[in-house]
Amino acid sequence: MNCLGTKTLETERLILRKFLLDDADDMFNNWASSKKVTRYMTWEPYKQKEDVVPYISMCINNYSKADYMNWVIQLKENNQAIGNIGVVEIRKDISQATIGYCLGESYWHKGIMSEAFTRVIQFLFEEVDINRITATHDTRNPNSGKVMAKCGLRYEGTHRQAAINISGIIDSAVYAILKEDYIKK
Repeated sequence: MNCLGTKTLETERLILRKFLLDDADDMFNNWASSKKVTRYMTWEPYKQKEDVVPYISMCINNYSKADYMNWVIQLKENNQAIGNIGVVEIRKDISQATIGYCLGESYWHKGIMSEAFTRVIQFLFEEVDINRITATHDTRNPNSGKVMAKCGLRYEGTHRQAAINISGIIDSAVYAILKEDYIKK
């Protein structure tokens, strides 16, 4: 593995970049205060803009670590921060990265998260030299699984009552893609 930290990545419509304190308004307004967005997350919707600042500050402080990878998803057409995607766990012993993501509901069903996730997959396999990328979702949120499948991850099974989010203990669907699968595509 060759951890490179949160390197700026680009797609046709998006810039994936480090958080800035200036992102507080967009983060609060576009995704972090939404009950629909946070419904399947491990954190409650934020009540006021100032509440997102500690999270952004924590991200900024962690950017000095090579194995910390957490991107703001910025839409090129309006320069709005509309969500985020990041490596939520790295297992160096098996060269595995687990991805988590969220996106403002105004941007759902437009292929944006698939575009961002596909670019992160490319970065992790081609530059970081990860061997396995995983992601999970609450089984009551099948649209998240559709994003994973669209990005080439395969459904590997459901871990019953194996995770927790703001609604309590949940069943977790597990998806993964191996570097060899990625190369074959």
